[in-house]
Amino acid sequence: MATIREFTYEPVVREAKHSDVRAVVRAGDADGEKFVQIDTYGSADREIGDKQSQSIRLTKEAFDFIKLVAERHF
Repeated sequence: MATIREFTYEPVVREAKHSDVRAVVRAGDADGEKFVQIDTYGSADREIGDKQSQSIRLTKEAFDFIKLVAERHF
C-alpha cells in the first residue's frame, strides 16, 4: 500500500479504454493523520477475479488536488 501526499499533473498522452473494475473508498486515520483510501479489485477476466489489486491512501492535500483537477476537467 502507498500513501500519496502530493501529485504532479500531466495530461493523458495515450487514450486507451481500460477494463472496468470494482473499487471501494474508505476513510480513516493512522497515527492521527486522516486519509481517504481507494482499493481496487481485479477485473472479472483475471485468473483470480475480484481479488484486491491495488490500494492507495490520499492525504488531505493530495485529495484536495484531485478535487481541483476533477472540478476543472468535468
